[in-house]
Amino acid sequence: MKCIPKGRFVRRVPVVKNLFPHTSIVIPGGEQNMGEMKIAPVKPSVSADVLDRIDVRVGRIELVENVEGSDKLVKLVVDFGDHKRNALVGMKKERENPKEIEGKQALFVVNVEPRKMMGHISEALLFDIGFPDGITPVLAVPERPVPNGVRAG
Repeated sequence: MKCIPKGRFVRRVPVVKNLFPHTSIVIPGGEQNMGEMKIAPVKPSVSADVLDRIDVRVGRIELVENVEGSDKLVKLVVDFGDHKRNALVGMKKERENPKEIEGKQALFVVNVEPRKMMGHISEALLFDIGFPDGITPVLAVPERPVPNGVRAG
């Protein structure tokens, strides 16, 4: 046991396990109670060869357009440096203002098969974080600006 030097005082402080048990974390576009989210189990293993076939790149979202007749979809025009692609994403209900992501960089899968939805063709898949776990999604973004078209992996 350590001795306290003469002239020093020690004050007992109660141990607090959870200082704010009923607080919620605010995420742009909605409030989520993180204490209620269950962590999903890890998916089955895949080989490195499978991952190598997925082409994930950084792209700058140049334009967000409304998709007529859809209550979910918006069309993103994304710059990948040497080319541009359209990506249809269902974010109308997730964000109060989907145009707020214009000008931001994000991660996209660019070698998905083109898919026609609501009369438009989607040529890339936007990575977002949270949707499968039931929280308001956020973009998967690089920590600082990088050239458009740079590969992840």
